[in-house]
Amino acid sequence: MEQILRGARHAIEHSEYLPTLHRMRECCELGLTTLGLPSPRDAFLEACRAGSPKAAQPWSHPAVYVAGRDSDWFFLSNNPEQKTWPVFRERYRQVCQRVLRGEKLEMPPPEALEQQPSRPLSREEQLAALHALREKTGL
Repeated sequence: MEQILRGARHAIEHSEYLPTLHRMRECCELGLTTLGLPSPRDAFLEACRAGSPKAAQPWSHPAVYVAGRDSDWFFLSNNPEQKTWPVFRERYRQVCQRVLRGEKLEMPPPEALEQQPSRPLSREEQLAALHALREKTGL
């Protein structure tokens, strides 16, 4: 409800005529920025340009990460924009609705480092491991 009111206020302040339904929807999406959420288009571009690992990226808002994850990172990076944009936009809209209802989105914790890093095998240990592997596979 607050998003619609903010959108209506924006439309009234920035339009000469009564807004169309499409313009009203755009104004409601612009109201997301007051909550720290990027516009759907900016969120889409951010999700598509993010490197790996995704959880370690500096996201503008956790909603962008969640929408990208729900849209499937592989799908976003391996299909044309005409296919990925509608899917992402819908997922992002759903995530924004959750945020507007007060849900706190959390990023997954960063992957932990090994407690005891492994050491490289010596030349003799490498040869012994190779010999054992050959015997196991029958080569």
